[in-house]
Amino acid sequence: MSLPKIGAILLAGHLFGCCALAQLTMTGAGATFPYPIYSKWFAEYAKVDPSVRFNYQSIGSGGGQKQIIAQTVDFGASDGPMSDASLAKAPGKLLHIPTVAGAVVITYNLPGNPTLKLDGPTIAGIFLSNITKWNDPAIAGQNPGVQLPDSDIIVVHRSDGSGTTFIFTDFLSKVSPDWKSKAGANTAIRWPTGLGAKGNEGVSGQIEQTPGTFGYIELIYAVENKMPVAQVKNAAGNYVSPTTDSVTAALASAQVPDDFRFSMTNAPGAGSYPIAGVTWLLVYQKQDSTEKGRKMVEFLKWALTQGEEMAKPLDYAPLPQTLRDRVLKRISEIQVAG
Repeated sequence: MSLPKIGAILLAGHLFGCCALAQLTMTGAGATFPYPIYSKWFAEYAKVDPSVRFNYQSIGSGGGQKQIIAQTVDFGASDGPMSDASLAKAPGKLLHIPTVAGAVVITYNLPGNPTLKLDGPTIAGIFLSNITKWNDPAIAGQNPGVQLPDSDIIVVHRSDGSGTTFIFTDFLSKVSPDWKSKAGANTAIRWPTGLGAKGNEGVSGQIEQTPGTFGYIELIYAVENKMPVAQVKNAAGNYVSPTTDSVTAALASAQVPDDFRFSMTNAPGAGSYPIAGVTWLLVYQKQDSTEKGRKMVEFLKWALTQGEEMAKPLDYAPLPQTLRDRVLKRISEIQVAG
């Protein structure tokens, strides 16, 4: 799979990590959804503070949540908010620090790779194995004039615990009662059908290599691989393409509680893309290490200010200023030992 922009970002971070005389290593693990922009941030921040090196493992949101609870990393990353039950397992208070928002897109491998129009119940029907042929009336009726083959749809989904999966299944649960009752929303579910692949990278690669496939990935992986994406019908009844602007429109309508755990799928608004979500860094409010805690706070403040400017070129939506101000205030409440 070719990811030129992502590859350049990761190479830069890797080279710096190998060659710089880093004084301190901050370890993190979790979501693949924000991996491209986090890698960009880590590489750029090394120029701001050469004494810090970041080691981030893109293992999926479920892994990130588990590792931050176990305190085997300095920070976790997740695209699905932690549940009350999971937070209760943590040895201290964990903060959700929202960073950027992005789109989960529907992508596929068809002759000519047309831009399909799909509504939520149809997408749910495909993943429930109720719709199994590409030329099914449910698909054809929304795409007049598109030549759809009389062949099987091969579903591809994540095999690991994934915030991308949480965003996707959260959307399906809102638009399909059948999906909600049979599968529900979570970072990992029991899939009714399909092939599993690890990470956004794995799902992208599987779809690129296999004709007739259908799945979901984060927007930048589709953009960088020149993969087709569907326009998805939103709550206002409009078919909307996944873009930073349509994600920003969805984010603008979100009701964000004090703990920053919220959903923005199937958001109201004529221009809102319906399968969108925010991604969080997970950090402890009380930092045991004076040095690491201070450096973490400094990095988070940089990320929420200068780092946000790097979001759009990588197909993420920056946080609106009002939300950003709230998050910066929360960061200032992190307690550092000593």
